[in-house]
Amino acid sequence: MNLRLLRNAGSNLLGAAIPALAALATVPMIVAGLGEAGYGLYALVTAIVGYFAVIDINVTAGSVKFIAGQHARGDHEQVGATLCFGLAVYALIGAAGALGLVLGAPALVTRVFVVPPAFTEEAVACLRLAALGFLFGQLQGYLHSVPQGLLRFDVSGLIEMVFGTLVPLLTVVVLFMGQGLFEIIALRVAASGVHCLVLWRGIRRLLPMLHWRWPERILRAHILGFSCWSFLSRFSALSYAHADKLIIGALVGVTGLAYFTVAATLANRVLSLTFRISSVFFPAASALAANGELARLDRVYLKATRYVVYLNAAMLVLLAVFAYPALLLWMGADFARNGAAVLALMALSQFIDSLTSLPSLVNDGMGHPRLSGLFAVARALAGLAIVYAGVAGWGIVGAAWGHLVASSVFTLVFLVVVHGRTVPTRLARLCAQAYLPGMGAAGAVALAAGLAERWFDRSVSDFVLVVVMTASLLVVLGAVFVVEPVDRRWAWARVKALAGG
Repeated sequence: MNLRLLRNAGSNLLGAAIPALAALATVPMIVAGLGEAGYGLYALVTAIVGYFAVIDINVTAGSVKFIAGQHARGDHEQVGATLCFGLAVYALIGAAGALGLVLGAPALVTRVFVVPPAFTEEAVACLRLAALGFLFGQLQGYLHSVPQGLLRFDVSGLIEMVFGTLVPLLTVVVLFMGQGLFEIIALRVAASGVHCLVLWRGIRRLLPMLHWRWPERILRAHILGFSCWSFLSRFSALSYAHADKLIIGALVGVTGLAYFTVAATLANRVLSLTFRISSVFFPAASALAANGELARLDRVYLKATRYVVYLNAAMLVLLAVFAYPALLLWMGADFARNGAAVLALMALSQFIDSLTSLPSLVNDGMGHPRLSGLFAVARALAGLAIVYAGVAGWGIVGAAWGHLVASSVFTLVFLVVVHGRTVPTRLARLCAQAYLPGMGAAGAVALAAGLAERWFDRSVSDFVLVVVMTASLLVVLGAVFVVEPVDRRWAWARVKALAGG
């Protein structure tokens, strides 16, 4: 199971990492092609469409769980029934959201958000075109979950990697051809439609015996029952992920939104990568819990947390310490001046949030999605109120501080509540064995890197030198203080085997 988990984690990570690199690399060219206000409008359209996804009742969660079990038992009729039900649900969700976007576009642009008059007509047209993209996006998200339910993350990861890399690159090509925001939205809508077709072809190959069949009432009830509580978590996460941009768009305007979006996107893209590793832990936790292997679950959970926390802490160090020079080189002086504090604060907030990822997966795998769902709702409601107050008082930096305060409070409460209750590991043991080694090592590197960054000049060569030294130190301390001895021996044996082969 561990080797299979490792392979699935690697495939899932690559499916996000390479597109993330492509997206980050093309952001400066997209901003240059659209202008700061145009890019802010693009971010606003994306946020509005993304926020409409709150109507998704997260049937993907139930489908992954039930398809995995049905496929393992060889019950192809039930797999077809579950798949048929999921596609029907997401077609309805996509159609409802698309209709809402088409009808509500004028009011959203002219009455809710601060959109300059020169952009009003284009914004309405883009939102209405993006409505079709919303429909495709809902189907695409569900179709991606089917290979994952079959434990074929290699298929979903490969398709995601290809499309996630091509779309940003083609976006730059469209801009170089002299086109604008409307054409970019059209490209992304078309790409989403093709993405759905490719996913469907891949699913048909994985399930050659697939037959359409409408599920019986009891199966529908089981899928919806499991998905309902998971929906609370998804609803809250989507609300929280997009509502800050809507608040900034309404109170600050599209230029300030552009500064915030670039910084927040960088933090999110980098620190969300390890969630792709963690997410494959959900079916494993479910299987171990179902078999009563709680001691084994405890060991795997501690080890996974130890490594994931250090990976996130290492990325936090690189983002927070080098926020200003990184934005200066990547996006220019204006973005560095206005976004450096946002990047550092959002990176820290994302790191704190990441501490709840594995506990949530174990909690849900143990059969308690209600608890994580209720916490997610409370966090979203309180967090958005805090973010709104921050934006109203201090602009985009206030929004970042609001995220950090909400993350700190609710992460602490969640960790205290679940450990020793729904998660079979004591919090004190988790802190001693999983948190302290990685956080201590990363904290020492952060202190040294912060001092070095101040001592060296602001030249590109000095920046690169300090970053390389910091990354090297993180690798060395991680290998010495974080990687467990048995894993070091295994890794060294693999290296020697490869060298000898």
